[in-house]
Amino acid sequence: MSSSRLRSLVRRALPLVLIAQAALGAAAAAAPAHAACPGSACGGSVVVAPLSQEPPDPGPCTSPEKVVCMIRAETPEERAESREVRMRYHALLGEMDRTECEMRAQGRSEEEIARELVRMRNEAKEITRAGMSAEEVRRLEERNQEKYGNPLGPTADQLYAKYGSWRAVSDAATRSSRAVDAELGLEYRPCPCGTQPLTRTAALLG
Repeated sequence: MSSSRLRSLVRRALPLVLIAQAALGAAAAAAPAHAACPGSACGGSVVVAPLSQEPPDPGPCTSPEKVVCMIRAETPEERAESREVRMRYHALLGEMDRTECEMRAQGRSEEEIARELVRMRNEAKEITRAGMSAEEVRRLEERNQEKYGNPLGPTADQLYAKYGSWRAVSDAATRSSRAVDAELGLEYRPCPCGTQPLTRTAALLG
């Protein structure tokens, strides 16, 4: 499938993601940031701080995270858009949490799980980047190309070479950068297995 075709499909899917994220955000906002998270109160973003209203900072960036530096160079309006993109990304990480739990329940191997989660993470990046400007996407892809030789980020095999176990690869694939989240006043609330709401497919098969 061509890149333009994929982005067209992704843009049509984004409203559904936003609707799901709105429900997750409303449930999450009602609970303390670190409380246990049954059902739909997990697998998404929690707003923990207001966005910075400071003007763009053109000076040297003290953060080692290039994405944090990019956010600090944005206007308040652009930061609000970046927060929305990040929340969509968190909603997709929630889907990854649920997929991991379902695959473990099916007895799938650690390698199978890890490879599927890395595939989903790269797909999630493609989806969230469809809502970004061409310049923002270019900067992120250049960073990943420089660091991993892949515009979407590390492959499953690269992560295995780095961490030495497929379980560690799964953990890395479902991790959200705390530095980036904090810059946008967010936390990602994961869904541990046992607190997961059923996916539609699992509910129909159950």
